[in-house]
Amino acid sequence: MRYWLFKSEPSTWSWNNQVSKGETGEEWDGVRNYQARNFMRDMKIGDRGFFYHSQKEKSVVGIIEICAEAHPDSTTEDTRWECVDIKAVRPFAKAVSLDQIKTDPRLEDMVLVKNSRLSVQPVSDAEWAAICALGETDPG
Repeated sequence: MRYWLFKSEPSTWSWNNQVSKGETGEEWDGVRNYQARNFMRDMKIGDRGFFYHSQKEKSVVGIIEICAEAHPDSTTEDTRWECVDIKAVRPFAKAVSLDQIKTDPRLEDMVLVKNSRLSVQPVSDAEWAAICALGETDPG
């Protein structure tokens, strides 16, 4: 299993919106960055990810799971763009802020710290465990 991070502006698509989609999940559509698209092409059903609220909150708030592998993005007819479907697994017991992540030496090489603008990004096994611990949330 691989781990990922998905960033969303809560005013556009929030954790609560994601939870409301239940087991069927929702397309992670609208991504128009080649690197983020390529990461989605690498995702497999069952991979897990962090749901990250950007803008003002700037924090990891939940865990999601990939429930459909890369397929054409339904929001465009441009065949270059693909997306995956994700479903909510569980909320974080305590949100983990970007400030907490940036000041934790275990996370200094995390993509979120080095390239905070990328909307879909990989997370290492060690980063996954560290952020789950900070958020007092079961990593499994």
